Amino acid sequence: MSGLWSFSGRYRILHLTWFAFFLTFVVWFNFAPFATAVKADLGLNEAQLRTLAICNVALTVPARIIIGMILDRYGPRITYSWLLIYAAIPCLMFAFAQNFSQLVLSRLALSIVGCGFVIGIRMVAEWFPPKEIGLAEGIYGGWGNFGSAGAAFTLPTIAAAAAFLGAGQVNWRFAIALTGIVAAIYGVVYYFNVQDTPPGKVYERPQSSAGMEVTTQKDFWFLLLSNIPLVGVLGLIAWRLNQVKFLNVTQLYVTWFLLLCLYAFQAYNCWKANKGLMTGKKRYASEDRYQFGQVVNLEIAYLACFGSELAVVSMLPTFFQRGFGLTEALAAGVAGTYAFMNLAARPGGGLISDKIGSRKWTLAATLAGMGVGYLVFSGLGGNIPLVGVVIMTMIASFFVMAAEGATFAIVPLIKRRVTGQIAGNVGAYGNVGAVIYLTVYSFLPQDAAGDRIFFQMLGIVGLISASICAFLLKEPEGSHEGEEIGIASSKAPVFSRERE
Repeated sequence: MSGLWSFSGRYRILHLTWFAFFLTFVVWFNFAPFATAVKADLGLNEAQLRTLAICNVALTVPARIIIGMILDRYGPRITYSWLLIYAAIPCLMFAFAQNFSQLVLSRLALSIVGCGFVIGIRMVAEWFPPKEIGLAEGIYGGWGNFGSAGAAFTLPTIAAAAAFLGAGQVNWRFAIALTGIVAAIYGVVYYFNVQDTPPGKVYERPQSSAGMEVTTQKDFWFLLLSNIPLVGVLGLIAWRLNQVKFLNVTQLYVTWFLLLCLYAFQAYNCWKANKGLMTGKKRYASEDRYQFGQVVNLEIAYLACFGSELAVVSMLPTFFQRGFGLTEALAAGVAGTYAFMNLAARPGGGLISDKIGSRKWTLAATLAGMGVGYLVFSGLGGNIPLVGVVIMTMIASFFVMAAEGATFAIVPLIKRRVTGQIAGNVGAYGNVGAVIYLTVYSFLPQDAAGDRIFFQMLGIVGLISASICAFLLKEPEGSHEGEEIGIASSKAPVFSRERE
């Protein structure tokens, strides 16, 4: 990575791609800085505001699965470009919304933009060798993930600068619309400045893009089981919309029925993709197999780390106000240090995974550190000096984001031709975690005691996921070896293969 600060070759692709991810996160989180203004302008209540926060991550769950299939089929260049262009549509919808229903529909549509992360995982994996994949993916994820903090820092300033356009209401509308327009313009720039693979390297595509390819019959049933939470969490969101009167009881039951149909359709597509395997007409050679159980291990890890990040970002300012008596502005500034750590922590997790020789134990250790950090957080009280709070916040967030980097230091090494779909599934579980955490949080007492219970829950989940990785995750073989970029390799790193 000695040429990281250059803008040529694979480093050029890395920089263009992390910035694409950065913009998708600016778009995805463009509502948070204006939540109070939107609430006042449109007369929303607290329950409606919390529902919008859940809607913001709702369709990201199925979108990451679908975008993974499209990505593996058509390549990251086209997929990322069109997603960025699409981002302008829901941003403009939200900017012109006049009531709660319009806000919900636009945030649901905008939540699809949150799947952009998956695309760059495949792009970076195509351009960097296995021994550098952790740091490269960490830079992509960490620097792009900083888009959430970028939105918080810049959008209020943009809104204030646009005050001459009219009333305060116009300010937030202008800023949110602008994020979509900028993303669309960059989508065109991205299309004309990147390539899917280095010259001479073949872009590997799955035999079927209908569903994820597995390599043993046992893994097929494991795949179907792992898809249940991805649909179930959408049912949970529908129930939440019923609680705020957006859906009536009849519409709720219809939605649940449609979600059952969606799961059946998804299962059928998985059958189509693996029909030869399941009917005994196809058998994979041992060197062409991968263990889907390892994907599930990574899904649980990402549910714990990224799911908690999404949830904590939305409540941390309130936690500091209630627990430490900070002003709104100061609480927001301290909470910003949590997201700020993305710049170093996620690449740091990937770099450690590259350097210490064990990707498995890197992930287990960072998850354990995250769990302990959250448990310490749950015990913090208002008598701690502000500098101590800031330091503790940065330490806890380091382990959260390092675990994210360590997770995606492994994802691209499982099975190259289905990397997009694997990344989509793992990434979707992060959103599953966020929805579950935020839903639980909505039922807790809205005081310092409720915040402590929330962090205790996150800490326990972190320690459980660390134990699962320690006992069940297998070390990828050959993941610290070099691979010459530009030459298609038939020896991709794999997990210890199981034989039938």
